[in-house]
Amino acid sequence: MPEAIEKLVHIPADNVHIEGMLELPEDAQGLVLFAHGSGSSRHSSRNNYVAQILRISGIGTLLMDLPTPEEDMNYQTRFDIPLLTHRLLAATRWIKNDKSLAHLPIGYFGASTGAAAALQATAASGGEISAVVSRGGRPDMAGAHDLKQVKCPTLLLVGGNDDVVIKLNQQAYDLLHCMKQFVIVPGATHLFDEPGTLEEVARLATLWFSQHLKSEADT
Repeated sequence: MPEAIEKLVHIPADNVHIEGMLELPEDAQGLVLFAHGSGSSRHSSRNNYVAQILRISGIGTLLMDLPTPEEDMNYQTRFDIPLLTHRLLAATRWIKNDKSLAHLPIGYFGASTGAAAALQATAASGGEISAVVSRGGRPDMAGAHDLKQVKCPTLLLVGGNDDVVIKLNQQAYDLLHCMKQFVIVPGATHLFDEPGTLEEVARLATLWFSQHLKSEADT
């Protein structure tokens, strides 16, 4: 049984290093990479809560800062989807090249603009990604071409009171040609601050990844 892991990692990506926290429970079923939204970080309390619930359910997590702290201070960089996608793909390759991690099915959890990067990276990964979850995301920013290329099961979660983002997610959902689900969490705003709403996000995300993060030996 593979041992549990908890360590700070530094992943090379061109001329920078992506800092992240890698945590695996014993005998992890898979590994979910978190792509944070604009102005957020791997210390996001919301994403850390979801990650904690995933680990309790036997799924490993990698929370990381795709832009460097210096880059994140630049407002335009926060919305540079190609840059975030490039960094996410670099992290994915790093995992695939690590003998202790390469066997794990990979999923992406994207929030806000991070959802667009997760979907673009999925489209470019050639089938390496097993499942995607978007929380209050902007999947529309991935672009129609890449959305149509996504093949893995994709779950879009949006707050019921987040009217504009609901419309944008519906547009993106209609372009997806994969197994997909669009869930509106009642009473939630964009940040899922309302009582019970983030817990519902974590429950739905855990269920989705538990169903779809499967190795070739399991299929």
